[in-house]
Amino acid sequence: MTERTIEMRGYEVHSLLGRGGMAEVYLATQRSLQRKVAVKVLLSADDEEFKQRFIREAHIVASLHHPAIITIHDVGRLADNRLYLAMEYVAGGDLRRYKGRALPAGQALGIIREIAEGLAVIHDNGLVHRDLKPANILFREDGTAVITDFGVAKKLEIDSDVTQFGIAVGSPAYSSPEQARCEVLDQRSDIYSLGVILLELLTGTNPFKGTGYNETVLNQVQLVAPPLTGRLALYQPLLDQMLAKHPDDRFKDCGELLAELDEFQDDSVPRMALAPIATAKASAPTASTPTPATTSTAPTRTRAAGRGKPVLLMWCLLGVITFGVLGGGGYFAHQHWQLANYIEQGNQRFAEGKLIEPGEDSADHYYRLALAQAPENQEALAGLQRVKSARVTRLLWKAEQRLEDGQLVAPVGDSADDYYRQILALSPGHAAAEAGLRRVAEQRVAQALQQGDERLKQGQLVLPEDDSAVYYYRQVLEWEPQNSAAQEGLAQVNQRFVDEAKRAYARREYTLAKEYIAQGLEIDENNAALIRLQDTHTQRTKAAPSRSAATTTASTGNGTLENPVIQVKRIWNRIFN
Repeated sequence: MTERTIEMRGYEVHSLLGRGGMAEVYLATQRSLQRKVAVKVLLSADDEEFKQRFIREAHIVASLHHPAIITIHDVGRLADNRLYLAMEYVAGGDLRRYKGRALPAGQALGIIREIAEGLAVIHDNGLVHRDLKPANILFREDGTAVITDFGVAKKLEIDSDVTQFGIAVGSPAYSSPEQARCEVLDQRSDIYSLGVILLELLTGTNPFKGTGYNETVLNQVQLVAPPLTGRLALYQPLLDQMLAKHPDDRFKDCGELLAELDEFQDDSVPRMALAPIATAKASAPTASTPTPATTSTAPTRTRAAGRGKPVLLMWCLLGVITFGVLGGGGYFAHQHWQLANYIEQGNQRFAEGKLIEPGEDSADHYYRLALAQAPENQEALAGLQRVKSARVTRLLWKAEQRLEDGQLVAPVGDSADDYYRQILALSPGHAAAEAGLRRVAEQRVAQALQQGDERLKQGQLVLPEDDSAVYYYRQVLEWEPQNSAAQEGLAQVNQRFVDEAKRAYARREYTLAKEYIAQGLEIDENNAALIRLQDTHTQRTKAAPSRSAATTTASTGNGTLENPVIQVKRIWNRIFN
């Protein structure tokens, strides 16, 4: 995925998070409130249908208020007239992170409960989500679930959900049978989709996914999910009612579903032994009433409903098959094996810890190959996100180790500063990395002040030039111009020059005194005490004759004479010590 950014008034845009067929999403900071947001921007300013759909999504999300529903902050237009929608930034990834894993039943039911609570609010507002799937279930950093992507949600009172091609919108692997048959939808369609998600969380697989679009759609219409086994069999009646092929055999709303979920505690037996579900199924009017232990009434209801409208069903399914074949079914059949192989290789390299190295055989490499073939492939996008998260975790661990070892900015390429900055390049605004850089800066200041104080005690005021009290105090002031400790340190250095200049005057060593004054003013040209000494220097030298030899030249010990300036610099450290 190519990194790109845009200009937005009132926002600092950091990076591109993702791109779909209708819009792209950026990570940004809303300057007025200094909060991270996800900004969804339409790809085109010309497509009126997409614009209306986009505005509808903004209105839908803005009307909903619940912790399990994404929060909208702002809607507006860019300078190029494209619409944007600023939403809550949810940084914990999506439900696809559990793909291929069977979760403990208690954890799976807890996630489903949170989603069902959000769906209840959506349905109570007269809406159907219509595209409930793992990619549209996000997690906050505290682990709570959030429903997002309302781009295809629709009001219940709208009669037709059929597109101009006769194909219902949504993701076929999670669509209800009535959605696949192009029928009018209500809240029970979302309950079916939630049932598919629960089945996938409990078993690690989605049995309705076929090798292509057509097969998946037909599976949703005809296939009954394999029965749960072992301890999971306790939840079979719950799933049977959520996944009933006919809407009348499902929970009538999320209120009923939530009441049934209350009957479960973690992985334990339901408190009421699943009686409500069995009773509900037994009371359904059918030609015959089989017991729950033998079979479900769902297939019977589906067949009965199907006989009632054979012509509509035939034409809808024919439209599905024709569109799938002509619109790309053959292409996906041809490309499927290669795409699946790239993703499998990426997952394997990720498990082996080969995130970006070696360059041609890493998780990052294979996920990008998959995206080159299918730019919107959700598994590949999620894989790249996992790679980035794992890299950030590794870099953070290295940074903390270097910080603990005192390797703040050196050696270059292997210091705490380097690793924190690499994290921010991958994940702009990363809180731990930003805090780490502040700690690096604080420790650098503390170290420099300590070294400056040590050199001051040792009398190394200005020499060596890169290891003296003045050097370290000035370094601190470059980083923090108002640092009081460094300012006080330089003031103490200058006071040493003032004191030594006065002692030199007392000994009538005027040249030496003048050098002390000059050196002190190099450190602080506004030092009042040194300026007064400089102003009175001529008067002092006229008032008393200088000690000729001692103040003009000095013996080097071998009969030659030494310049007094060189003499002063050579003996400063010895005198001050």
